[in-house]
Amino acid sequence: MYLLLSAHTDGAALQELTADGTPAPANPEPRLTSAGELAGVVLGLEKRRPRWIWHRTQDWYPALLNAGVELERCYDLTLCGAILAHSEFTAHTAYARNAEKLTQDDDLQQPPRSLQPPPQPEHQGALFEDSGLGPARRHSPEELRTEYAAQQEALSQVGTDANRRQRLQLLLAAESAGAMIAAEMQHTGVPWREELHEQILADYLGPRPPLGHRPAKLEALNTELRRLLNSPSLNPDSPQELMRALHRNGIEVKTTRQWELKESSHPAIEPLLAYKKLSRLHAANGWAWLDAWVKNGRFQPEYVVGGVVSGRWASRGGGALQIPRQIRGAVHADPGHKLIVADASQLEPRVLVALAQDSKMAEAARDKDLYAGIAAQGFGGDRAKAKIALLGAIYGATTGESGRLMPQLTRTYPRAVGFVEQAARDGEAGGTVTSRLGRSSPPPSDRWLQSQKSTTAEEQRRADAIARSRGRFTRNFVVQGSAADWAACWLAELRRRLRAMRSAGEPAGELVFFLHDEVMVHCPDGSVDDCIKAIEAAAAAAKELLFGRIPVEFPVSVAVVDSYDNAK
Repeated sequence: MYLLLSAHTDGAALQELTADGTPAPANPEPRLTSAGELAGVVLGLEKRRPRWIWHRTQDWYPALLNAGVELERCYDLTLCGAILAHSEFTAHTAYARNAEKLTQDDDLQQPPRSLQPPPQPEHQGALFEDSGLGPARRHSPEELRTEYAAQQEALSQVGTDANRRQRLQLLLAAESAGAMIAAEMQHTGVPWREELHEQILADYLGPRPPLGHRPAKLEALNTELRRLLNSPSLNPDSPQELMRALHRNGIEVKTTRQWELKESSHPAIEPLLAYKKLSRLHAANGWAWLDAWVKNGRFQPEYVVGGVVSGRWASRGGGALQIPRQIRGAVHADPGHKLIVADASQLEPRVLVALAQDSKMAEAARDKDLYAGIAAQGFGGDRAKAKIALLGAIYGATTGESGRLMPQLTRTYPRAVGFVEQAARDGEAGGTVTSRLGRSSPPPSDRWLQSQKSTTAEEQRRADAIARSRGRFTRNFVVQGSAADWAACWLAELRRRLRAMRSAGEPAGELVFFLHDEVMVHCPDGSVDDCIKAIEAAAAAAKELLFGRIPVEFPVSVAVVDSYDNAK
């Protein structure tokens, strides 16, 4: 069953569709419901296990969760449209051609047609209020139905390669599931002990200062810097003032980056580095951050699914994807609960093995430590060299130690190295590359296109540099994008298993955090073992969904802890 949910002046409109997007013959007309009745209506319809179709998950699901309504599955038109508009698998379709005409930026592709994401509402909870319902621009049921039908038509035109079509359908389902998971994690929040955070800040910075004042330890360092640099009024938070003070004291640096400052032996360098470190903590995760982002023992950021062109997530506000080690001790399980922190070991290198179908590297990957396996096969047991060489191949590091090790890696693993080298050549030539499930890299930028018109030798050198830069991007995109595909399937499979545990009446954990290749589950003490099994089974299922039954393992490292700082 497919149910379209769209905004209406009096509330919401629901319309049953067929799989291809035409109105269901039995119920061809939209059903209107008031804002106040919507949560109850949706809850009743959810018993029929529909796939909800809507403009954006963020328009509807957060408010439904606040009303106590949890849904099983959806189809996010904006996220799916962005993938279909730019995928190599659908590039020949009318859908992609129409989207191409509306592209506004070469580097950040926009969803097609009328489905541009609206500006973020100031209050997400306003969905069911009489003053405002749904997105800033209401899309009619007919608009959304037409868009859904067009997307399904594009999928049907992928061609005779059924495998490609199935992979793309899997990506759309995983991306939509990811949007629901993001909303659910925002709703649940990361368990956060405010008193522990306060204590961490006090240990690092001193007592909480009055508003507008530096903490005591920062002020003490500032006093020391002013003395050592002979600058009585120095404000070290001003890059211009700091650079002038450094230069006056013979510290000839071009930036205030740590690696450059460390090259000087001046006595001011040590307190300056200490100041910069503590200042970052104070600015990024200090008392102001705590007041703004942690409420009732939960940190509830907004995640942005597919916020990076490769398919990785981003976050909006609060720095959810950058919880620094200094404050991870504040991420603490509730009484009677544990945090299960699991990350996919060496995910991108293992994805490369699977993409390239390199049987020799697959042998090296059979043990838990892929780098150690590679070292034993071709680098005399030197794990560090093996890691530098492989990551250099993935990220395009062709100079220094990585460049010196590349010939040995190429001789030992010609298929794996050849795979990323071909991706780089495609990018340099202006082509696109595509992840395992069908997410494609953006087309060449205006800068790349202009460089192709070079006529002089100097212009040609610049053009070559621009081409190599794009080659490094596409080399990594195909691996990172496929790793993001795997992670999306891992998340969706894990959510399904945790939901099944709850449906069976078993105590189950909740997904509360996700970062690229790491998940955090908050669960009752008694369900730890079952949650670990679900995490590992979901990882195995994600591998089979992407690659089938191949002889490459995707192991996950699991830590069961009370606080996040003890996970690694």
